[in-house]
Amino acid sequence: MMTENTMTVPVAGGSLDVRTAGDTGPALVFVHYWGGSADTWNGVLGHLPAGQATVRFDQRGWGGSRALPGPYHLDQLADDLARVVDACVSGPFVLVGHSMGGKASQLLAARRPAGLAGLVLVAPAPPQPPAMVTEEYRQGLSHAYDSPESVRHALDHVLTATPLPEEVRATAIRDSLAAGAEARHEWPLRGIAQDITRAAQHIEVPVTVLAGENDVVEPVRVLRDHLLPSIPHATLTTLPAAGHLLPVEAPGAVAAALGDFLAAVRR
Repeated sequence: MMTENTMTVPVAGGSLDVRTAGDTGPALVFVHYWGGSADTWNGVLGHLPAGQATVRFDQRGWGGSRALPGPYHLDQLADDLARVVDACVSGPFVLVGHSMGGKASQLLAARRPAGLAGLVLVAPAPPQPPAMVTEEYRQGLSHAYDSPESVRHALDHVLTATPLPEEVRATAIRDSLAAGAEARHEWPLRGIAQDITRAAQHIEVPVTVLAGENDVVEPVRVLRDHLLPSIPHATLTTLPAAGHLLPVEAPGAVAAALGDFLAAVRR
């Protein structure tokens, strides 16, 4: 993996420690899922070409950013992401958002920030919540990370469709438990149900969507029905056998897709 530097980026209520590496752009700015961290992207970074510019961080309320105060809603996450980009990227960049991070990335992309060259959505939460996101569903989801046992169950029976290497699985368990109650509950109780369709319709840059063939959290059909109509110029690619945690289940395939996307936006 590339040698990274850490930058301290001021945000509302404190600061974020942001890891940067490489100098070959466009820079890839990674935004992790609900329950993840900057380390969610370890495997993907390990497959990228030497020198590729990357930016990653723990989102507000999670991991190393756990002490940052709320609010933890999507607009605040998008504001934080904008501050990270402003501080850490000097040229063109591509947002790479996974699940919850994908929804926050859609919000920032809709603002059309200077330098944004593209958007890669990895098993993203769609702009329009599907009918399955009921109050009962959200209440149940809010308890997925209550304990090590509940996290293991979520990983093995919901989030993944392929076995994770033990070290990767241990990191995912650690990350899922590394949040305060307010940050942990914001996404399932509110963020997942927020309709950002109007914002997503303002996204103009190239967009590619990566879906896991066996993802039961954001199935391919949900992305076709609830994301593509809002971003009709987006392309959808299905990665075989994988579930929802594409960055850790199929890091090589995600990295390859990022390489193809970068080659296209550089033309």
